[in-house]
Amino acid sequence: MTQPNRIARGVSINPASSIEFTFNGRTYFGCQGDTLASALLANGEHFVARSWKYHRPRGIMTAGVEEPNALVQLEEGGHTVPNPCATTIELYEGLCATSVNAAPDLERDRMAVFQRLGRFIPAGFYYKTFMWPKRWWPHYERLIRKAGGLGRAPRQPDPDHYDKRYAHCDVLVVGAGPAGLAATMAAAMTGARVMLVDNQAELGGSLLSSPALINGVANMDWIRQTQAALQAMQEVRILTRSTAFGYHDQNLVTVSEQVTDHLPLSQRRGVRQRLWKVRAKQVVLATGAHERPLLFGNNDLPGVMLASAVSTYVRRYAVLPGRRVVLYTNNDGAYRTALDLREQGANVTVIDPRPAGRGALPDAVRSAGIEVRNESVVLQARGGRQVSSAVLASYTAGQAGPPNAKLPCDLVAVSGGWNPALHLHAQSGGQTRWDDARACFVPEGSRQAQVSAGAASGEFSLAQALHGGAMAGELAATRAGLNGAGPLSWRTADIAEDPLLPLWQVANRQWPGRGAKQFVDFQNDVTVADIHLAVREGYHSVEHVKRYTAMGFGTDQGKLGNINGAAVLADALGQTIAQTGTTTYRPNYTPVTFGALAGRELGDFFDPIRKTCIHDWHVSQGAAFEDVGNWKRPWYFPLAGESMQAAVARECLAVRNGVGMLDASTLGKIDVQGPDAATLLNWVYTNLWTKLEVGKGRYGLMLDENGMVFDDGVTMRLGEQHYLMSTTTGGAARVLTWMERWLQTEWPHLDVHLTSVTDHFATFAVAGPRSREVLRAVCPDIDFSNAAFPFMTFREGTVAGAGWSTPARIMRISFSGELSYEVNVPANLGQRVWNALMEAGHEYGITPYGTEAMHVLRAEKGYIIVGQDTDGSVTPQDLGMGGMVAKSKDCLGKRSLLREHTASDKRKQFVGLLSRDPAVVLPEGSQIMNQASRAPIAPIMPMVGHITSSYMSPTLNRSIALGLVQDGLQRMGQQVEVALPGGGFLPATIGSPVFYDPEGARQHVD
Repeated sequence: MTQPNRIARGVSINPASSIEFTFNGRTYFGCQGDTLASALLANGEHFVARSWKYHRPRGIMTAGVEEPNALVQLEEGGHTVPNPCATTIELYEGLCATSVNAAPDLERDRMAVFQRLGRFIPAGFYYKTFMWPKRWWPHYERLIRKAGGLGRAPRQPDPDHYDKRYAHCDVLVVGAGPAGLAATMAAAMTGARVMLVDNQAELGGSLLSSPALINGVANMDWIRQTQAALQAMQEVRILTRSTAFGYHDQNLVTVSEQVTDHLPLSQRRGVRQRLWKVRAKQVVLATGAHERPLLFGNNDLPGVMLASAVSTYVRRYAVLPGRRVVLYTNNDGAYRTALDLREQGANVTVIDPRPAGRGALPDAVRSAGIEVRNESVVLQARGGRQVSSAVLASYTAGQAGPPNAKLPCDLVAVSGGWNPALHLHAQSGGQTRWDDARACFVPEGSRQAQVSAGAASGEFSLAQALHGGAMAGELAATRAGLNGAGPLSWRTADIAEDPLLPLWQVANRQWPGRGAKQFVDFQNDVTVADIHLAVREGYHSVEHVKRYTAMGFGTDQGKLGNINGAAVLADALGQTIAQTGTTTYRPNYTPVTFGALAGRELGDFFDPIRKTCIHDWHVSQGAAFEDVGNWKRPWYFPLAGESMQAAVARECLAVRNGVGMLDASTLGKIDVQGPDAATLLNWVYTNLWTKLEVGKGRYGLMLDENGMVFDDGVTMRLGEQHYLMSTTTGGAARVLTWMERWLQTEWPHLDVHLTSVTDHFATFAVAGPRSREVLRAVCPDIDFSNAAFPFMTFREGTVAGAGWSTPARIMRISFSGELSYEVNVPANLGQRVWNALMEAGHEYGITPYGTEAMHVLRAEKGYIIVGQDTDGSVTPQDLGMGGMVAKSKDCLGKRSLLREHTASDKRKQFVGLLSRDPAVVLPEGSQIMNQASRAPIAPIMPMVGHITSSYMSPTLNRSIALGLVQDGLQRMGQQVEVALPGGGFLPATIGSPVFYDPEGARQHVD
């Protein structure tokens, strides 16, 4: 198939190759090295998209990541990618793409009718429409959701694989244009470890579209020489097809590398994309600049393109986008495009609002026989699915006259100047300032170790880019601690240019809503009139105008339109652009697929799986596991043919009547040390810790700022300034982070240090009437008598076996209500100690028990589990633990307990519940009512509480439950109704939450 717009030479393509692809169901051919956009243009396709709101015809406007129009749905099924830019998709054999936001197809888009309704749907119309009648909102919502959006998210699983890598370097250079290559070479010459990152497939940046000479050789030869020299250096890493999309604190730059996206689907192997997290001592931002479009009527028609993009398609991709061209520019740089077009035989007319100047490029254009119309502007483009003519007017003293000419054309190339790509600079915390001479924002000051160079710093000439890049690279290496190798320099022609003429809105300045639409943001259909409307509505901040109009949203993130929008806003407000400012630059610079962000952390790898040191022993015993705070904890240990209920009952009775052992290694352990350790504990716990003696422990409750129970646990005082805090398994990281936050933000004066030691120690709970005998057998140097080792104390000694011994800390703590000890030993010796305890307990029938038995045992005693019996809305008073809130000191959350609602006596309170049928276990989460209606059609009954924990108690031989009931502590002995699944109700009686051994005698037994 012929490619009518293909010309002879292009530096990036192989004209002898032929690649077949489909677009909107039609088959086309391109060349190796093409992008999807260049291949479509080569085949004469300008009309490739519909706009988001008005569904106007749109065409390819740029040649890079700033493309707002040519978004496509790439591939199908699990491989589909919504909304990539056709300008950044490398062509490969069999590529399949379709236009987005058009149904049933691009040419017959049903919603194109909105073009005629544009005056009725300006910016913000959705805030004022679809409000009445209210009952119609569900219908409106369905229609809006159907009409909104662009591409389609995949419905099938992604078959591709993604990866992550971490890297460290002395100097990271972002951008491989002339400034980036110069910076990389200068830094590498010092011996620095350098990473060069560029989003294109080949190095060179703007040089790939330029005929310039460097050191007397063609720029392509200079690129190849420089690349070869860099690749020969061991300390240099070059990443192509890699976009630096985020600049974070401490010089962390995130990079998305497309590893196999350029290959046919059948040839993709391994990783598709890789996310790099690069930590650099110094960063050089050589990110280039984006050319600005100009504002005129119908400036969104297919065939209206940026001048630099036209040169890129001509010189890089051997594509001539048009043969009758109007080139509309306010600067000398775009005159290069006129020369590129004329060289390929195009008929070009230059429209320039400035008076005739003496710049070298305008002179060259005139010498080439190209007509230049100075002091003229384009008022309007005309056409249907492609531009067909441009309407001109004179321009003097900053004012456009009436239309005075119409030029037939099939391409309008525009250039309104350049905007440095400040995104990463701004993300790093750097400031910007408005430069009137260059009519753009430029970087000013850096908060992190970074510097901008070349066009990214507002230096747009090649000579400035090379010089600035070399200086930036050497400076970065020197700041990273390397010795400078001396400044590098390259010879190139520095072409003198006449000053740019800032040109914003030139037509219909008094009535911007009249006449053809002038688009500021092409992707979101934001016009000059929309910005003026926002001002009339009272929105004067550029950030507010952005949100009212949607300017700068979308995949291009305002790369093309935001500066023009700020200029129009400034004019409407009667202030300068510097006073108006620009919107906030946020990651991501370009869209990043969720797959790259997730990497391999999917399925079983989504969260880390944590195992205790004796996990393999549990597996060998046939344990069933449950996940608790990332940990694999034994749930119960079934014998052959034993049900869960039978196994749990056996384990519970073993603890009550003999001895059982629980692997409690997962409990959070935080080492607290420092002169102010007791002060910190007084703040985070409700009870008093100053008077706790060394060698003793205390149970404590933590509250959040709202006075709600946050966590609980036992803390032991190991020394005068040394405590060991235990937390719930799932709350360990949360509690440590919470305390660190307070120490670093509110109490930095406290001299105290926190260290997580959860993984350092294995902890085994040995519980039951025979636990003392088991411990005596393996700990010969500890006196376990009640007098020598009372409850809530600890002793240090050794656990010994045949030919070995290990230091151990034994704590007398009970979560079962029985005589119980917790054995803490170094984790790497945990299996040996567990085996010794099992062997010592063999004659007493020692039984390993899991978390389910632990829950039943603690429920029989009425002990709470934070997060199960509490839900973030429960206070100590609700739990019947108001006495644990010390009156003699303050603590976090204490003042919130005095609020009227929090102190109310009508709150839900923690109680025990016994169902009328002892064989029925009340479902956890079931709602509790004062009484249930037995009528066929039940009225709505108020809920007075819910079940938090419920079990079959083998000790009591009946079901028990814990719950929160409104005013429950005053309702002991009263009956309530519990709703059952399926609609039934079961009476239950409110009582004490302590069902077993209410005096606590068993845990204090001699």
